[in-house]
Amino acid sequence: MKIISVKNLLMFSALSVASFSFQSCGEDWLDLRPEGRPTSGEVPVGGFEASAFGLYAGLRTQSGMSDFSYLWTHSIRADDNEKGSTAADASADGNVFNNFGYVATNGHIKNAWNGPYKIIYDANELIINAQASNSTVPGTLVNIAEAKAIRAYCFFQLRRDFGEVPVNLKAIDVPADEIAPKNTVAEVDAQIISDLTAALVDLPVEWPAAYRGRVTKGVANAILAKLYLIQKNWPKALEHSMAVINSGVYSLNPSYDAEFTKAGNNSSESIFEVQKTYDFPTKYTNNYYESQGVRGSGTWDLGWGFNVPSEGLVAAYEAGDKRKKTTILFSGGPDIYDTPNLVVPDSPPLAQKYWNGKAYTLPAERTQYAENKNHWEDIKLIRYADVLLMAAEAANELGQIGTATTYVNMIRTRAGLPATTALNQGTLRDAVKHERRIEFAMESERFYDLVRWGDAITVLAPFGYTSRNMYFPIPQEAIDKAQGVLVQNPNY
Repeated sequence: MKIISVKNLLMFSALSVASFSFQSCGEDWLDLRPEGRPTSGEVPVGGFEASAFGLYAGLRTQSGMSDFSYLWTHSIRADDNEKGSTAADASADGNVFNNFGYVATNGHIKNAWNGPYKIIYDANELIINAQASNSTVPGTLVNIAEAKAIRAYCFFQLRRDFGEVPVNLKAIDVPADEIAPKNTVAEVDAQIISDLTAALVDLPVEWPAAYRGRVTKGVANAILAKLYLIQKNWPKALEHSMAVINSGVYSLNPSYDAEFTKAGNNSSESIFEVQKTYDFPTKYTNNYYESQGVRGSGTWDLGWGFNVPSEGLVAAYEAGDKRKKTTILFSGGPDIYDTPNLVVPDSPPLAQKYWNGKAYTLPAERTQYAENKNHWEDIKLIRYADVLLMAAEAANELGQIGTATTYVNMIRTRAGLPATTALNQGTLRDAVKHERRIEFAMESERFYDLVRWGDAITVLAPFGYTSRNMYFPIPQEAIDKAQGVLVQNPNY
């Protein structure tokens, strides 16, 4: 029997011969069983390992979870992000996301709905089958905990994007099983908390090195902290942030630059990330970074050129902030690693003045893989820096100024900046907002931060944002399929 490495198991296709029947927007290649995809009899641990690993694969392969669609729905809506590419390329989508012209028929919005639910339904099946087995062996309990944590993460994404959504915990045997009415936001939150609280019992604090990438107590606590921040439940947000900090498992990557390279995959800063590999013959990847690479030719044909920094973001950096060099790639300037004789072409001829440096690739890696476009960097979903700043925010709101200042300064020290001069709750609140803006620039936090702070209505108003744009419309396809059971979100 062939035993497949855990790294490769974490990255195989979401299709399982025994357990899965994913379909994805006409992408027929997903219906193939790629080399390296194990069946239940080929995995090294318990009977539910194959199903559990399929959930991780879904985070990479399901449209809307960490791909081009995820980029539109999670990043491009923010004030610090522009559509990018050329003016004509995907101009309709640019109006939908840059200018808040949401429509229920948009394909990326549909993927933001369908992708999480596909993974939720497979998590449901794993949980139902594992519980029905009455197995109490540790491996089975961990598989259930993994499924609950990943299911909670998917519900969390749906809750942020759509508000009221169905909490459907069924195994889907026939299409009608997918039809369910919306639950209130409070009910969705309760399900997320229930899943993560249960998962915390059996998830490990960390996995051995060969198993990195699987969910841990740190993942569950970090998602809970994020949810409690949205609820403004400051004590709970601080409690779960501190559980991550006090675990002793995580630390900031000393180099902000290195965090956004292949060397930064599963670093000490990694809490949750989508696993990739591009090592021949194993290639498990997606188009997330390729869609953001510099749109040029020859040496500078690095991608499609979407999701580029705005003028406002470029102007927001303090003098001496090391993160600017990592994040903003300037047309006409050196590459972010100051590679000799490697200068970004001017704009024009390039279509944009700025590009996302976090999607950039080391020249040596391009040579190694004979590929210009970034297909080997993991997608960082939750970093330790996020937890530190969540702890700072919650502590500040609770009046624990010293604690908040400590965590803000940890972020600033790595960025090469002096300690914050904020001395009271109001100025420190602004300092936390600034650090979150800069630390996670071009990632997927800014829009959601503005919404939960109540700042979106003013910051995003010049781009067309109104209160209804807090949530997407439910995809028309889902409304039609539900035949009146699922009600459209207000004002759409």
